[in-house]
Amino acid sequence: MTASPSATTESSSRNKYGLTAINSGHSQAKLKIISSQGQIQVHSSPYRGSFSVVLSEALRSAGLGSRVLIAQFLKGGVSQGPQNSIRLCGSLEWLRPSIYGCINKYESQTQLQEELAKNENAVQEIWEICKKQLANNQLDRLILDEIGLAIEFGFITEKDLMASLETRHNSLDVILTGPSIPSKVFSIADQVTQLRCSK
Repeated sequence: MTASPSATTESSSRNKYGLTAINSGHSQAKLKIISSQGQIQVHSSPYRGSFSVVLSEALRSAGLGSRVLIAQFLKGGVSQGPQNSIRLCGSLEWLRPSIYGCINKYESQTQLQEELAKNENAVQEIWEICKKQLANNQLDRLILDEIGLAIEFGFITEKDLMASLETRHNSLDVILTGPSIPSKVFSIADQVTQLRCSK
């Protein structure tokens, strides 16, 4: 008696659990990776202090793996400056100018010329780093805190800011915070949040 191979039937191709293999004969459309489109967001207020909401969002983004840079233009402190940036959550870098304290309008009008030049150089140093980050693709989010006041005090020009925003890498989210944001920035912003004092 010789054994002959039996024809494979649908019932014999099932495994012991009654499942059959999925037919991979038909091709499926391949998934396409879509690059993200960055946004320009403005968080504006008539007073200083609108930064806390943006900071908490930046920390959350960095904690989830996004590459974030926070640049505060008018707030210094002990051992600040680009060489002493602070790192948080692994992928968040925090820059402040190499100055002591906080620059405000009253001080900028009454300070000695030498002190004003020092402050301007310190702010420009931070701005140059930000401009490079706007042009390349090494960040997911860039926060420019109180950049409107830095323009108002004469440390950065509005023209330079607009040119940098318009030529930024298209996947980068840019968030501008604080009072005195130029009106041209509002016109190109994807999202505007304005905080108001309520009585």
